[in-house]
Amino acid sequence: MAPNRDPDPYARAIARFDAANAEDPNRELADGREQGKALLYASRLTSMLDRFAPDASEALHLAARSQHLQRWKVPRTDYPMTRAGYHRWRAYLRDFHADLAAEVLRSLIRKEGLKTDPEAQTLEDVVALVFLESYLDAFVAEHRDYPDEKFIDILAKTGKKMSARGREAALAAIALPSPLAPFVREAMHRAGAGAGRAPDE
Repeated sequence: MAPNRDPDPYARAIARFDAANAEDPNRELADGREQGKALLYASRLTSMLDRFAPDASEALHLAARSQHLQRWKVPRTDYPMTRAGYHRWRAYLRDFHADLAAEVLRSLIRKEGLKTDPEAQTLEDVVALVFLESYLDAFVAEHRDYPDEKFIDILAKTGKKMSARGREAALAAIALPSPLAPFVREAMHRAGAGAGRAPDE
């Protein structure tokens, strides 16, 4: 559902973001058709934002739509496959996406003001909810060698970045893979209990 205010510039911005993401050479089958992974991810973020925060502003809708704008151009393999390399990759991507999406969206996409800026926090919640609903299954399949406790710890770190409302939505408002629901419940419980502490990544 697109915001009603000033529809033409908003529609043009969404169209530009989608055109950029449609160039993604990585494809995924969803809803019976193949499409670019970046475009599918952006669509899922918009859908989740409409479900989680139906009154979200135009700026927040645009930030969600451009969250992973052309991410395939900065592959994870360009950085060392270490924890430090992962953080360097993520740090670079924040600026890469923000620069592509333009200055007006920079503070949202970089998540500056997380926990104090309500819109930045809403975007973080939506990103986490899309991961849990649409990508957790694949993540678990890719890391089958992880012990259960490690999965719970990873999910708890995600939960710590979420608001209390976001954690509640993770348990009640999205479709979780049944075998993984107990892990998510335990992780959100731990995250809520430790919400006063800053996440360590």
